[in-house]
Amino acid sequence: MGLLNRIRDPRDVRALQPGQLPVLAGEIRGFLVEKVSATGGHLGPNLGVVELTIALHRVFQSPQDVIVWDTGHQAYVHKILTGRAEGFDRLRQHGGLSGYPSRAESAHDVIENSHASTALSYADGLAKAWEQRGLLGQQHVVAVIGDGGLTGGMAWEALNNIAGSDRQVVVVVNDNERSYSPTIGGLAHHLSTLRTTQGYERFMSWGKRLLNRTPVVGHPIYGALHGMKKGLKDIVAPQGMFEDLGLKYVGPVDGHDIAELEHALRRAKDFDGPVIVHAITEKGRGYAPAERDEADRFHGVGVIDPDTGRPLSAGGPTWTGVFADELVRIGHERSDVVAITAAMLGPTGLDRFAQAFPSRTYDVGIAEQHAATSAAGLAYGGLHPVVALYATFLNRAFDQVLMDCALHRAGVTFVLDRAGVTGDDGPSHNGMWDMAMLQVVPGLRLAAPRDESTVRRALREAVDVSDAPTVVRFPKGALGPVIDPVRVVDGLDVLLDCPAPDVLLVSVGAFASLSLDVAERLRAQGIDGRVVDPRWVKPLPAALVRQARQVRLVVVLEDGIRTGGVGSAVSQLLRDADVDVPVRNIGIPERFLDQGKRAEVLVDCGLTAQEVSREVVEAVARLQSVAEPAPQPEQAEA
Repeated sequence: MGLLNRIRDPRDVRALQPGQLPVLAGEIRGFLVEKVSATGGHLGPNLGVVELTIALHRVFQSPQDVIVWDTGHQAYVHKILTGRAEGFDRLRQHGGLSGYPSRAESAHDVIENSHASTALSYADGLAKAWEQRGLLGQQHVVAVIGDGGLTGGMAWEALNNIAGSDRQVVVVVNDNERSYSPTIGGLAHHLSTLRTTQGYERFMSWGKRLLNRTPVVGHPIYGALHGMKKGLKDIVAPQGMFEDLGLKYVGPVDGHDIAELEHALRRAKDFDGPVIVHAITEKGRGYAPAERDEADRFHGVGVIDPDTGRPLSAGGPTWTGVFADELVRIGHERSDVVAITAAMLGPTGLDRFAQAFPSRTYDVGIAEQHAATSAAGLAYGGLHPVVALYATFLNRAFDQVLMDCALHRAGVTFVLDRAGVTGDDGPSHNGMWDMAMLQVVPGLRLAAPRDESTVRRALREAVDVSDAPTVVRFPKGALGPVIDPVRVVDGLDVLLDCPAPDVLLVSVGAFASLSLDVAERLRAQGIDGRVVDPRWVKPLPAALVRQARQVRLVVVLEDGIRTGGVGSAVSQLLRDADVDVPVRNIGIPERFLDQGKRAEVLVDCGLTAQEVSREVVEAVARLQSVAEPAPQPEQAEA
């Protein structure tokens, strides 16, 4: 890889001759396939933006000019061109290169929040700051956002502000017709700002294609635009329709033609105001296995054979797979059950339901807020919607869960995949806030199943609730063993029992195996523990109060943030019942977690059987020292 080896920062990219750039692009694609196939990561999105990233770094001078990547999973090429190629051997690994932009890695990375539809707001704020400081114009702001990211409402809020000013912001739309899978929602409002230079018929054809993907409003908007011909059909630039908002448009541009991209980006850079550059790219370009993958063009891959694209290890049953299977079964039994996804049909397992019941599956795009409130409307209309999201993305829809679902007592089930520690994708993808966040929602019911059988049971129980929102959450990856209770006490599963326990271990969700391991270690230290699993952790079963009265210490083990989580709810429950038993909350600390494998992150958090049992033993020892009277000093003989 002769040219790639010479790239240490963007100045080296700018020093290349135009004829060398296709060679560099080919070397980058080969490098990406080699490295990402060995570590796993976002392969397809990065193969699609090779030429675009090269052109950006030739036209703009990062880090003086700031390039902000929406979501950031397509920033691998940016990392390579900014001197981080050597770090790809440890991509997404503990202590290694992040799979997203990272401020700690490079001055070329400004934001690292990997949630979609945010980049335009960052860019708007940065442009305002530079304007206040007299820097705007000397330094440029560029936001790269995919057509999938533009399905998020936050992007349109930002675009409205950007378009309503004369600040120089360059918005690059990376249009590959996909987010994870083919994009739903499209660019309806975006088209109202376009200023085409490609001819009226090309504009109308392109607009019709995009608008027809926009639910509800797309067809009327296209009809309105089409009705405005009025002699414009043969005019090259029908700009009258597009300049009211003040946003200029350059494109569509071939996103794999570096010379054309550079020309478009220089025009945008030189314009004294906000500009959209619309680049048409192909996700997975240049790698045949990705190009053949109609599902998501290798959006995210594990470790694969670089020649065939096939996984090197066969995966076992997963939490996602069990949920997907059970929802299809429920769908056959109940015609009122419908499914909602926010542009993640395959990753959340809803693709199986969509195949079985296409008319009962709704993809709303990257729009979690809309998904939640639309679900409330579906419930009001007599259906029971199941909204499947990654746990970290429910954060974005909290107000809608609270005010639109819970306040209205809407029977909506939220299924949260990748709950707790997820690891590889870094701090913004850990689904660690849901149990703490949802504790404050009146009427909401939250289940944390521990294995396959309890996932199936919890889902069925959830969809039977018609007067309140319900939540079922489970972690990422492979299922553990089925853990049957030794007995059930008033809805509380007892997983390990003893006649006179010293400690009550309250196990939450997938921490059942950890809790049982801790109990065995305590027994080896002469401390008897009873392990119970509430399954539904909001509201907590009253049986916990009776169980707590029998022990000296209650320990709550949860795969969620400990601040305000299930442990806090147990403490409140016992205080309200006047049960004066100490409660030890053990969970994820209140900090953003470094990336790594789930097991590695749990070690960093002290969430291992060895560390937890040590902490419990020390807590019991402190209780004993308080209970035992202090030895009295011997009195001196008279």
